[in-house]
Amino acid sequence: MPNNCFSVIIAGGKGTRFWPLSRAGRPKQLLKILSRKSLIEETAERVYALGGRAQTLVVTIADQVAALRRELRDLPKNNFLAEPQGKNTAPCIGLAALELVRRNPAAVMIVLPADHWVRDRAAFRRTLKAAVGLAMQNDQLITIGIRPDYPETGYGYIMKDKTVAHKSTSTAFLVKRFTEKPTLAVARRLIRQHSLWNSGIFVWKASTLLQLLARYQPVIAAGLESIKRAAAGKSLADPSPKLRAVIAREYKKMPNLSIDYAVMEKAGAEGKVLTLEADFGWSDVGSWAAVHRMTPKDADGNASQGRWLGLGAKNCLIHAPERLVVLLGVENAVVVDTPDALLVGALDRSQEVRDLVDALNRQGLSSYTI
Repeated sequence: MPNNCFSVIIAGGKGTRFWPLSRAGRPKQLLKILSRKSLIEETAERVYALGGRAQTLVVTIADQVAALRRELRDLPKNNFLAEPQGKNTAPCIGLAALELVRRNPAAVMIVLPADHWVRDRAAFRRTLKAAVGLAMQNDQLITIGIRPDYPETGYGYIMKDKTVAHKSTSTAFLVKRFTEKPTLAVARRLIRQHSLWNSGIFVWKASTLLQLLARYQPVIAAGLESIKRAAAGKSLADPSPKLRAVIAREYKKMPNLSIDYAVMEKAGAEGKVLTLEADFGWSDVGSWAAVHRMTPKDADGNASQGRWLGLGAKNCLIHAPERLVVLLGVENAVVVDTPDALLVGALDRSQEVRDLVDALNRQGLSSYTI
């Protein structure tokens, strides 16, 4: 890969989607739920072959930096960028782009979440290399689209337009439209129309992203410009107290916007977004139901981590590493046992776990969520 290729891992999760295993201080990306390594460690190892450790950055909120440095000890200390507060992905990615342009004005950045899963690493790398090649050739934004396996309602979808590039490893299309988290009926229609899942993995020149933020999101761009002036050419990964104060001040002014809404949808409407169609066994591991779907199962469809015994149990997920769980005639359930809390719920409602966390906080039970 060219020496101007950088990987930026977005790691600002709050620990709600996998309660009670995940907590605010132990978010999903630090969990070992699909292998012996945490999700962020798996993510980092996937991208080291693209730009190397020295050109792999992690962006997270300040109070998670220490935990992530412990988890990724082989990354340079100055490759962790700390946000003063979470403001969704647009300010986060903008901050990373600012740092990359400082390091290399021609930087191409691969942006990817810390908590996704990829089964076929070789196919993943081939797709990303093709995307980097496209990004180097033009100023368009590139998103990785995944061929759907089923009508998932928790994902965003990409409607494809005409083909603009074709290689043996992947095909690039202009993006016609984005659709966020459709109903089941709409998801089925989108699949019939050959739409793709939006993986949330992006590739573009860092300078291009900053230019489009200035065009579409002037408040974010103005904040980034103030941070750039205060940094005076020094790294944002090792800010002085004065620079840290400027970053905190400017972040307070920035809107809470995803990169999809802030830039991608607007750029797509102007024909500035391409999608590479890919199939490398991807999942955003968005719920306990996703873990069930990805974990080997017994003849009755039960998936487990830990000791358990079932009589008439079907299509269940059991996560109980420290205590025996016994299920009698239970179907389509998720059971997650931790030392201080037990979750028992309907597997098909596992997307609502974050609502449970909100309810615990409202009821004065936040000691079970931190």
